[in-house]
Amino acid sequence: MTHNGLLQTEELYKYILETSVYPREHESLKEIRALTATHERSFMGTSPDSAQMMEMLLEITGAKKTLEIGVYTGYSLLLTALTIPDDGKIVAIDLSREYYEIGRPTIKKAGVEHKIDFIESQALPALDKLLEDPNNEGSFDFVFVDADKINYLKYHERVMKLVKINGIIVYDNTLWYGSVAKPEDSVPEFLKEGRISALHFNKALAADPRVKIAMAPLGDDLSREYYEIGRPTIKKAGVEHKIDFIESQALPALDKLLEDPNNEGSFDFVFVDADKINYLKYHERVMKLVKINGIIVYDNTLWYGSVAKPEDSVPEFLKEGRISALHFNKALAADPRVKIAMAPLGDGNTICRRLY
Repeated sequence: MTHNGLLQTEELYKYILETSVYPREHESLKEIRALTATHERSFMGTSPDSAQMMEMLLEITGAKKTLEIGVYTGYSLLLTALTIPDDGKIVAIDLSREYYEIGRPTIKKAGVEHKIDFIESQALPALDKLLEDPNNEGSFDFVFVDADKINYLKYHERVMKLVKINGIIVYDNTLWYGSVAKPEDSVPEFLKEGRISALHFNKALAADPRVKIAMAPLGDDLSREYYEIGRPTIKKAGVEHKIDFIESQALPALDKLLEDPNNEGSFDFVFVDADKINYLKYHERVMKLVKINGIIVYDNTLWYGSVAKPEDSVPEFLKEGRISALHFNKALAADPRVKIAMAPLGDGNTICRRLY
C-alpha cells in the first residue's frame, strides 16, 4: 500500500487505516475510493485519513456553506456533502468535468448531489467570478484547496475574502511528499516545481497575521514538581488565574469531579497524556465530563510506531505501552458514542468528538 503521508512506515499507515479509518468509512466513500484506485492518476485523490480529519473539522465548525478548489473524482467532495446539513451548499471548482463524472454516479446514489454546485473552470477566474457578488464575501464556513500548487498564494488571497471570520481553510499537499525538508539536489526532477511552490507558500502562510495555522503530517498531573518548572513562565504569560491544578492520581481526581453533578457534560475540551494502561478507564470517566459535541484528544496512541510492528521486534521498554495502545485503539474504534480521527502528529493523537 502506498500513501502520500510522512509516517515512519507503510505498516503504521496501514494500521491507522485499518484501525480507525476504514471501519467508519461511509459505504459510498468506499465505492468512490475503489473507482479512483483504478484510475491512472489515482495519486491525485484525497487520502481517507486526511478526509477523516476534514470530516471532524466540518462537524466541529458546523459548516453549512463550503468551497472546494480541485475536485478530481470527488472523494473529498462526497465526504463534505455527506457531512454538511441537507440544506448545505458546496461550490466545487475543477478544470475537468471528465474526472468528476467518474465519481458523480456514486454521489448521486448517495442522495447528496443537490448540495453541489460544480463549476468547470480554471480556479482563479471562477474565484474572481464569485467575488463579483458581494454576498459571497465572508460567507463560506469551510474551504478545501487541493489544486495546482503554483497558484496556492493567489488562491489564498481570494479565499481569504470568501471565508468568514473564524472559518477554516485546509490546504492539501503543503509538505509535497516530504521534499520541502530535503536538499534541492536530492529531490527528483518531477517534484522540484511543486517543492519550490510549497516552500514559498508555507513561508508566506506562517507570516500571515490574518490566520492561525496548524500543519498536520493530519492541567491534571501526579507531580507538582514538574508543573513548578513551567509555572513561572505560565505566571509571566498572565494566564495562571485560568488554571486549577490538582496534584493527584488521575482516576481519583476524575471520580471527585464526577461527584459534583454540575461537572457532568460541562467540559468543552479534554486532553489526555498520562499512563497509557489506564486510558480506557480515563475514557469512561471523561465521556461523562465532556459535553455532547465536545472534543477529547488522546496523546501517544501510536506508541512510537510500535502498534504496527510485530511484538518480537518491539524493545522491551515499549511492550507494555504497545499492548495498552492496541487495546485502547481497538476499543475506541468500536465505541459508537464517539467519532474519531487519528492524526499522525508527534507520536499519534486520536481526536474524538462525543456524539451522545
